[in-house]
Amino acid sequence: MVEKRYEWAEGAKLEEHSRRKHKILREYVFDYLSVRCKLPQQERFRLAIVDGFSGGGRYQCGTAGSPLIFMEELKRAVEAVNTERTVQSLGPIEVECLLIFNDASRDAIELLKRNVAPVQAEIEQTCPKLHLRAEYLNEFFEDAYPKIKGFLDQGRYRNVLFNLDQCGDVHVDKNTIIDIMRSYRSAEIFYTFMISPLLAFLQKNQPEKLQERLNHLGVTSTDIDALNGVMSNKDWLGTAENIVFDAFGACAFYVSPFSINNPDGWRYWLIHFANIYRARQVYNNILHDNSSLQAHFGRSGLHMLSYDPRHDGMLYLFDDTGRASAKDQLLADIPRLVTESGDAMSVMDFYESIYNITPAHADDVHAAIIENPDLEVITPAGGERRKASTIAVNDVIKLERQTSFFPMFLRAGNTASGEEE
Repeated sequence: MVEKRYEWAEGAKLEEHSRRKHKILREYVFDYLSVRCKLPQQERFRLAIVDGFSGGGRYQCGTAGSPLIFMEELKRAVEAVNTERTVQSLGPIEVECLLIFNDASRDAIELLKRNVAPVQAEIEQTCPKLHLRAEYLNEFFEDAYPKIKGFLDQGRYRNVLFNLDQCGDVHVDKNTIIDIMRSYRSAEIFYTFMISPLLAFLQKNQPEKLQERLNHLGVTSTDIDALNGVMSNKDWLGTAENIVFDAFGACAFYVSPFSINNPDGWRYWLIHFANIYRARQVYNNILHDNSSLQAHFGRSGLHMLSYDPRHDGMLYLFDDTGRASAKDQLLADIPRLVTESGDAMSVMDFYESIYNITPAHADDVHAAIIENPDLEVITPAGGERRKASTIAVNDVIKLERQTSFFPMFLRAGNTASGEEE
């Protein structure tokens, strides 16, 4: 923390990995508000954004940090939403947002206040439908969390977005993540988890120090042995994803254990926690829109972490090649998932089933359903969907016929890829 305090006082340098993360964060905030403000009957939307490691707001080069990114994208989204509503002859939406900025560095917080003030004033003058209130805390995050929760509970905020961009991997307790996700039904968290310290301990053959570093996540010595066994190749990333996913899987309904794709090597995961499938769906789509920024090692269809490196382990970069691979796998995976329920399942149940087990883009998922000869999509009125873009949550996905590929009784030996052990 001392180093971070000094950096903000002198002017912090913007690293490439932060630039990549900020691009994803910027686009997600815009899409988040756009999705949450779609109901024609809406007149008001309330949310809170908590930046637990906020920094000073601007880097040495003048580029906006996460606090200003949140403010800028909220304004852009409110303007876009209300412009679209005007076109549709709908009334505008008023958006109220509580911003809670915390940092352990006093220098960072004082600089942040100076950087936020002109942006907030400009929003008040030019975007009257967006109402912002900023609160500042100057503590270590775990010490600040009870006060943060007090602000949220006092204002009765249900829609809460946490940005926990910690400098390392031990400054946010796993139990705090669980508490956030259980306290607020519409909570989401962006959580930075450093990979480089883990790699350093492995490279120095210090499994006991790595174990100590990961004790707060419940990682076992067996997990550490698994990492040591694949240290010499890219399978390490896939094994590590499994370990991180297992460690955080109970924290939320939807957890994305994907890595920031750095040309100079793997440095951290930007993990996204959500309780609602739609949030994960939007996040997956943004990753595909920024195909060079994140990576995943494993399957690209369903059951993304259930892979055999000998057959289908690969580095999935969310690019066109990855999407083509995903579509091929989805054509087989989706009918199999429906079969596990019988011969039909609602689209809502389908979404809730898949979005913790796939990195796929929503368009590819829908295309794989429509183009699959074994599936049909039935509307509430009994009609059949013909276009992927028209699939709705109240539709039903149904097997058109039973084939030998989908036996009446599933064999216990079937794997996620359809092969027997």
